[in-house]
Amino acid sequence: MTLDLKKHFTQYEALVQVVDGIFDRVKQEFPKEVFCREKCSDCCYAIFDMPLIEALYLKSKFLEKFSGKEKNDLLEIADKTDRALVKLKRDAYKKVQKGADQLEIVGRMSQERVRCPLLGSDNLCLLYEFRPITCRIYGIPTSTAGKSHICGRTNFIQGNAYPTLNMDKIYTQLQLISAQLIKDIHSRNIKMHEMLIPVSMALITDFNEDYLGVPQNG
Repeated sequence: MTLDLKKHFTQYEALVQVVDGIFDRVKQEFPKEVFCREKCSDCCYAIFDMPLIEALYLKSKFLEKFSGKEKNDLLEIADKTDRALVKLKRDAYKKVQKGADQLEIVGRMSQERVRCPLLGSDNLCLLYEFRPITCRIYGIPTSTAGKSHICGRTNFIQGNAYPTLNMDKIYTQLQLISAQLIKDIHSRNIKMHEMLIPVSMALITDFNEDYLGVPQNG
């Protein structure tokens, strides 16, 4: 990536600080309920996608940190992971096409476990400082589309009232940053900000000007 995305990355980092602050407050208020600790890698097997800004940010930090054989080895792992995810999603789509209940299929997909390509052999995240927002808030109560979620390893009790992070608002902010980025680079792909990208795909994708739809001079 040669585009100057510093402004958009700064906006993303500001949102990350807000999210981290929310997590810290919940953890301080409910220290026995929040299970998150070093080498607890439950969230590192969860299937989730990232908005464009988050994918671009993660890829930039990956390229800053890794090079040579280490980078190539991780890209090979990411490629295998991405192919496994594609197969899972394709199979789920086929089931829906055959008449299976979509909500039930989504529920089953949420139970699938796929190891993150950035999870090291020591069960530590290789890009922990720059991990996605989904990873940062995994251990506290969240809600999406009005449905609550809690990590299975926490001591939060389903049905009890706790401070809950509304992820719809976070996703909206991420989409807005992504949309502004697409506008600022004058991308031909005006709906590209709607993309959702898994970690594995973010790592193996070359987010160059051609991919992002940036007009070429001349």
